[in-house]
Amino acid sequence: MRNDPEVQQAVDQYQLGFPRLPTAGRSGEMLGRGTGSSIEFQEYREYLPGDDLRHVDWAAYARSDSLMVRLYREEISPRTEVVLDASRSMNLHQGVKSKLALQLTSLFSQLAGKLGGQPQIHFINSVHPPLKLGLDSLERLPEIPIDGEQSLAELLHEGGLALKPQSVRIVISDFLFPFDPDQLIKRLATQASTLWLIQILAEWESKPEVTGGRRLIDVESSEHADLLLSSRAIETYRQRLHRLQEGLLQASRRVHASFLTVIADRGLESVCRDNLSSVEILRPV
Repeated sequence: MRNDPEVQQAVDQYQLGFPRLPTAGRSGEMLGRGTGSSIEFQEYREYLPGDDLRHVDWAAYARSDSLMVRLYREEISPRTEVVLDASRSMNLHQGVKSKLALQLTSLFSQLAGKLGGQPQIHFINSVHPPLKLGLDSLERLPEIPIDGEQSLAELLHEGGLALKPQSVRIVISDFLFPFDPDQLIKRLATQASTLWLIQILAEWESKPEVTGGRRLIDVESSEHADLLLSSRAIETYRQRLHRLQEGLLQASRRVHASFLTVIADRGLESVCRDNLSSVEILRPV
């Protein structure tokens, strides 16, 4: 995906939407929402395994017997993780959803890499534990099967997804599986500095039309049902989809995360320009 012309055009046109804040001596420098080693002190928090011991406040430890670390505003791209839902439902509708999902994964990874970061991709398919990929694996993305049967919610509930603290997390999924929005978003937001959730749907999933009788098959469980897709059935589906999206949106707001839905059929250029830029996940260069 590194050589995908659509992705490379977007890499040249956009940057990740980290906040711009002035710093002493260099105005206009990009600062991350994560924490790093710059001179601007941000806050204290409790020590976590893996934290840099150089940032431990030993004076505070002597006073309180609690290990605390000083956090500093990061001057370049903070630690970035892309969580890619590679379940079977993402590979439906002639592959338009999986194509956009892979393009966005490559785009976010390359933009983070341009700022000096080392992004990590959690590729959630049938492999357990989930594959962890870096920038050097972008060309492999189209070759990796999109065949997962376990949902993202189930994986998180079982503790099967190892996410790093103080990271910018970008979650790409259709979110078309059973879950409690509050529980899912809380787990994804735990110890994250920033959380972005991007729901990818095909045009028909977003706005289905009456098509008569159909056999519907769950690609992840192989269960099927014969249904008449009447106007009433379509309206019920639309209401359920709306409740799902509203639940995700409200749960995201409670943890200061960003959630949006994009339509895969419209292509990467339109999604970047009309959707991701509108919520400042991407900014024009």
